[in-house]
Amino acid sequence: MTDLQIAQSVTPEHIRMIAAKLDIPEDQLEYYGSNKAKLPLSLIDPDTLSEKNLILVTAITPTPAGEGKTTVSIGLGDGLNHIGKKALTVIREPSLGPVFGIKGGAAGGGRSQVIPMADINLHFTGDFNAVEKANNLLAAVIDNNIQARKGNLGIDPRTVLWKRCMDMNDRGLRNIIAALGGKSGGVPRETGFNITAASEIMAILCLSEDFEDLQTRIGNIYVGDTWEGKPVFARDLKAEGAMAVLLKDAIKPNLVQTLEGNPAIIHGGPFANIAQGTNTVIGTKMGLSLADYVVTEAGFGADLGAEKFLNIKCRAAGLSPKAIVLVATIRALKYHGGKPLGELGNEDTSALRAGLPNLERHLASLKSFGLPVVVAINNFDKDTDAERALLMEHCQSLGVPVAISKGWAEGGKGCEALARKVVEAAATCNGKFSPTYDLSDPPRKKMEKICKTIYGAENVILTNKASRQLRRFEELGYGDLPVCMAKTQKSLSDDEKKLGRPENFDINIREFEIAAGAGFIIPIAGNILRMPGLPSSPASERITIDRDGNIEGLF
Repeated sequence: MTDLQIAQSVTPEHIRMIAAKLDIPEDQLEYYGSNKAKLPLSLIDPDTLSEKNLILVTAITPTPAGEGKTTVSIGLGDGLNHIGKKALTVIREPSLGPVFGIKGGAAGGGRSQVIPMADINLHFTGDFNAVEKANNLLAAVIDNNIQARKGNLGIDPRTVLWKRCMDMNDRGLRNIIAALGGKSGGVPRETGFNITAASEIMAILCLSEDFEDLQTRIGNIYVGDTWEGKPVFARDLKAEGAMAVLLKDAIKPNLVQTLEGNPAIIHGGPFANIAQGTNTVIGTKMGLSLADYVVTEAGFGADLGAEKFLNIKCRAAGLSPKAIVLVATIRALKYHGGKPLGELGNEDTSALRAGLPNLERHLASLKSFGLPVVVAINNFDKDTDAERALLMEHCQSLGVPVAISKGWAEGGKGCEALARKVVEAAATCNGKFSPTYDLSDPPRKKMEKICKTIYGAENVILTNKASRQLRRFEELGYGDLPVCMAKTQKSLSDDEKKLGRPENFDINIREFEIAAGAGFIIPIAGNILRMPGLPSSPASERITIDRDGNIEGLF
């Protein structure tokens, strides 16, 4: 059966029964049908957070198809419950861009899924829509102020940094001219769209602590400059209140369940290659308030999601994981060892061995944070015994705990061994992690530390444009902010063609963006784009609905 068919074969419990497993009273639930609900922020108990076990799931550099990091996260949560732990999975919401683009769904797979799978992958509870509307309200207010005769702040249209957003891959919207049509159409200017997952509003939603913090962060959004060179913020346009109101429901985490009836929270959805790639601070803290073990994920490889989770999210929220799970697959390691994408199902221990340096690079970067690491080998049917044995032996030779994850085929039972390894690892954690850089470091030094420690790069090179932008951001007082690297997920370098463990390479920063409200600077490396395009054969071609409303092709 397909993932969707498996999901549809399970009759979900009423969401009040799932809430009861977390001791949440029914009157605290805001129902979205019978199988999903919003949770109030009052359920967060800040006094208990440090006593709980936060487990981060990340991965090696993936193949284009992904390596099942979400599947492992959900399976691990089920596995922890299977061995008697009170565990909760807290993950991100899928974006419609990848759903209809390349992936076709992002709610786990096989027997390790969150349900209702179709709802989660589509409009869910409307959080993405709210983010989009809040973002585009500010864009409308900016253009209206430029056009207005009264109350005009004197914004120089050439300096406006704020872009519109849309939750769909659409390369045609990356760069546009807005406000055509004569005087009544506004003042024409260059602008563009980001995908909603990469918008600053999504970042703000994910990093905010409460409603007040949300509104303050929105007010701090840097829009552009006046003709005299004075910075303009969203609060100067009196936009922050209305924008926060649009997010009044989106800020509340969403409670759903796994196929095994275990609770899961899904909230926030930034990508890790072009944004910070982690779920919300609120969702994570709520999970830690309700369960003893919280399994969460950070997008793409450890060079992206895990680095940002630790250096940005955890630092901002005062969180510290007890253990990290590094997901590896035999097929991905063979890919990094030179095996063609179409031949990854064929046994090849030589290619596997050649790809192991990619795993070693990620292990080294994760260990730099001072946290225990467990390798989870996400099992695929075409993996062979010889390949599994080679990878297991290599991890053991490195002194790294390792377990095979069979969550896709067996659910929580298939992740029992991994769950026990994670519990053991978490018990050995004796302190907080060590960030890659100090906030007092200049932005350039922060980037250098990330690129050398996490990627294995030699140098960081800035274009003239990037240098000018960085100087401006430092002049505005943003030099102490963390950096959120925008870089290809396909390589440790900024060149997607450099697979495995590249050596003797530089990271090239072509430009910067600023997310002053979210609280970080965004260096954009190589050719990475913050509005993806659709592939030549998008997943949307295979998704249909029948006369009875049954969805097919969403996997």
